[in-house]
Amino acid sequence: MSVQRQFLRFAAVGASGTAVQYSVLWAGVELAGIGAAAASGLGYALGSVVNYILNYFFTFQSDKSHGEAAAKYFTLLGIGWCMNTGLMWLLVQGLGWNYWLAQLLATAIGLAWNFAGSRWWAFKPAK
Repeated sequence: MSVQRQFLRFAAVGASGTAVQYSVLWAGVELAGIGAAAASGLGYALGSVVNYILNYFFTFQSDKSHGEAAAKYFTLLGIGWCMNTGLMWLLVQGLGWNYWLAQLLATAIGLAWNFAGSRWWAFKPAK
């Protein structure tokens, strides 16, 4: 499958995880009164579970064992979680950005990071 087609599938799948993350972000900030970085981080973690399942079967049609694929995927997303949460803290708490603008930037960076790592490491087919 071409990189472009796989990226489009990855982005479509990612929309479901992003919907989970953004819902938790909104509820955390607006309803629970917690910080944007914490709410975003929690939403990221919950959305990553949805994305793993869909990416394993749909986007990458992986032939790896779940043990190997999940270990690599969640290692990759652990780094992505640190990037997302750290960027949210820096932009919202440190620089006073609106939390939605900060989250959009963090999402764009995370999309590139997660796709590259998923394609060329976590779900890379065995040779």
